[in-house]
Amino acid sequence: MTSDRPISETEAEARAHGICFKNGPPRRTGVELEWLVHDDLDPLRTVGRARYSAALADLRRLPLRSTLTQEPGGQLELSSPPADSITECVTSMANDLAAVREALHGHRLRLVGYGHEPWRRPRRLLRLPRYTAMEEYFDRSGPVGRAMMCGTASVQVCLDAGTEGRGADGYAARWRLAHLIGPVLVASFANSPFSLGQPTGIRCTRQAVWAALDPPRTMAPPEAADPRDAWAGYALDAPVLCIRQDGEAWAVPEKLSFRDWIRDGGRDRSPRAPTDDDLAYHLTTLFPPVRPHGHLELRMIDAQPGDDGWIVPLAVTAALLDDPVAAVAAHRAVGTLDLRPYDRAPGNPLWRRAARHGLTDPALRRAAEGCFAAARDALPRLGASMAIRTAVDAFTERYVARGRCPADDLLDQVTQGQRATARTASLIGKDGRP
Repeated sequence: MTSDRPISETEAEARAHGICFKNGPPRRTGVELEWLVHDDLDPLRTVGRARYSAALADLRRLPLRSTLTQEPGGQLELSSPPADSITECVTSMANDLAAVREALHGHRLRLVGYGHEPWRRPRRLLRLPRYTAMEEYFDRSGPVGRAMMCGTASVQVCLDAGTEGRGADGYAARWRLAHLIGPVLVASFANSPFSLGQPTGIRCTRQAVWAALDPPRTMAPPEAADPRDAWAGYALDAPVLCIRQDGEAWAVPEKLSFRDWIRDGGRDRSPRAPTDDDLAYHLTTLFPPVRPHGHLELRMIDAQPGDDGWIVPLAVTAALLDDPVAAVAAHRAVGTLDLRPYDRAPGNPLWRRAARHGLTDPALRRAAEGCFAAARDALPRLGASMAIRTAVDAFTERYVARGRCPADDLLDQVTQGQRATARTASLIGKDGRP
């Protein structure tokens, strides 16, 4: 239903309650990959608008199965169609990525996997009304909004919400488990330790950005017996980011929740009353770590290094939620952590520890070891290909077993480069000769 008729508060609650947790047996897998776009030879070089637009025009002509979209800072996002298995999802996305990379290569551009732009100052390329309004809204509370909009990238794993039942495949159990493993996923796949070329002191700077940004919009909904009730209340009480209207400028109200907008009805604090279509749009402006979008969208994972680094978080997350044995093991693995999954996540102490320390945190490392072991055991049962299982094994040995995450590699590379520069300088005399 889309019309100009104002929506009532009761209708809005029922719609938010009903459309966000579509029930059915967990069967489908999807992934949304955000990438930063860099010059192929010099990551510090700014990519001009004309060059970027020409590349994007070529990308839009590709026969992709995934949906290709732009983020405001020029990040590219590929959203896969729902697949009937992890292997099918990986194969489809890998084919699309190969085509995108080849097209970008012709423009001397490449996709890079960092959770946060490490070298350049983020800048907005898209001048659409949505992003102009978003920038105005977030600017009221400081620069962190622009960093989120224009300088972050992620791997978002999309899985079915689950059944109406009370078992491991029920939507309430899957919703809870997705939040419980969230800090483990943050710590294991942290890959954003730099900003403007300097270490931030945080291995997952992207997650720190989200934790600092507009809590009523980015924190997890409160705990409730039925997560649909919690989500409906959260959605209506979240602040309205913008009110769409004709022309270039959209209204950006201050401290107006969607519930307030319904009650105001366009009389005092808003230019018009909200409609069903406005509610659907409002739901797309909410960014909790797990977002019910009909399916469950896990949003806490940094973009990963390498062409295929994204495969591991997709496979591990899907295995932990979709395999009943792995789900039980995951609960056991996180059992020693501070289990308050909905308490101000991702801003609570456990999530902040995960972002700052990664797997150097002993408790998070033990939890990750248990979760990865469960996922590795589950992948054959889920029909994952040998290539996927090998990728998970390699990541486990390289990082989890050693208490490391991809951010540690980047920190080591930069530190080693600085040491090499210092050694070279020490060998050169004052006259500039060895």
